[in-house]
Order: sequence, then structure tokens, then C-alpha cells
Amino acid sequence: MIEVQDLRFAWPASWGHGAVPDCIVIDRLTIAAGRTVFLHGPSGGGKSTLLGLMAGVLLPSAGSVSLLGTRWSDLSGARRDAFRADHLGYIFQQFNLLPYLSVLDNVLLPCRFSALRRERATLDGGAPGAAARDLLQRVGLAEALWTRPASQLSVGQQQRVAAARALIGRPEVVIADEPTSALDAALRDGFMDLLLEACRSSGGTLVFVSHDERLAARFDERLSLSDINRAASSTSAEGAA
Repeated sequence: MIEVQDLRFAWPASWGHGAVPDCIVIDRLTIAAGRTVFLHGPSGGGKSTLLGLMAGVLLPSAGSVSLLGTRWSDLSGARRDAFRADHLGYIFQQFNLLPYLSVLDNVLLPCRFSALRRERATLDGGAPGAAARDLLQRVGLAEALWTRPASQLSVGQQQRVAAARALIGRPEVVIADEPTSALDAALRDGFMDLLLEACRSSGGTLVFVSHDERLAARFDERLSLSDINRAASSTSAEGAA
């Protein structure tokens, strides 16, 4: 489902600051279809950067990242956007909801950009709107909030809207960047039940980043970025020396 080969990534140098060393160096990483993967590592270690590369939001400096056998770097910007909308749901760390749209309209955004996601949502609920309402119920967001602008929600409520948006239309891959950080224990457990059940029932692949390593036991695989990123290993070795 996701394949990383000879990956090198460095953030572009700011004007006048010279070259910036690679922050991600991964020789090979493969995530099979239908697997749930828990990714962890220290703050600032590049977890969100790696997720951005997997999702085609960022492109590597060298090497390749493929989703469903398609290399992101082989696609134009417009085709990357369309391919991502069809096949990938993303729960951003900062949610990235449109503040002026209602909760329902935010959840339905993937169906506006992707005919494939709209078709699947229609199969799930009879109509995309029905599928969106079902997901909002399942993430525990009160119906009274569904017509409110996203800007009027609490951080925890926005997080649940972001999850429903990522899941609508059964994308093959869901990428989640710290999705439980604003939820209390009861909501966190319910959220995890929904996310894992939704991915497993659709055969979807889940890549999940969290600092809460208590959640790792619920996943098929546990992956440490420090173990696979040779740039991190080199930095640690230099620090020790």
C-alpha cells in the first residue's frame, strides 16, 4: 500500500543560510494493505514530515514514496491532489477544518473533491449526507453541533470532525497525526474503537502517530522512527561522540 525507497528529505534552506542536512533518510519501508501501524518517536524527530511524504503533501529530495503503486513524484501537483482525494484520508495535527463551513460540510469535503469517495459514501449511507451524519454520531459529536461553523467547536470536537472527514468514503489509506491528543480517556477509547473498526471493516491501511505508547498494543505493527531513519541515528551518534 505504501512503499518508501532510498528516501532522502531535507527542508529547503532559507535564503542565505546555506545547505540544510537531510532530516529523513530511510532506505526502505513497506506498509502492506490492510495493516494498522503505530508510529512513534521523539518530538521534533520527523514523524509529521514522514507522514507528509507518505501522503504526497511533501516530495522527497531523492528516492521515492509510492501509494497504491503510484509514485507521488511521477504526478503533477493537480494529479497528486486528485489522487490523494480519491485514496487517502488525513487527520492533521492542526485539523485543517474550514472554519466558516458547518460541521457537516467539513465532513463532506472529500465527497466534493472525489467522485470515488462520493460514490462509496452513497453506498454506505444511501447518500453522502447520511454517511456523514452516521460518522458524526459514531465519533460522539452531538447532533446540535452539526450545523455550527467549525470555528465554534472546542479543540476536542474539531478533532472528531477531522476524523469523520478522513473516514468518509472509505479511503484505502488513513493517516492520523496525533489524533487523540485533545481527547479525554473515555473519548479516546471510543475514538480508537471507531478508527480501527472503520479501517479494518473496509480493509483500509492505517498509519497512526502518537506519543501515547499505551495505544500501541491495539495495532498490528509498532514502528519507531528512530530505528528506521538513518538521519536520526547519525545525529545521535554525533551527539554521543
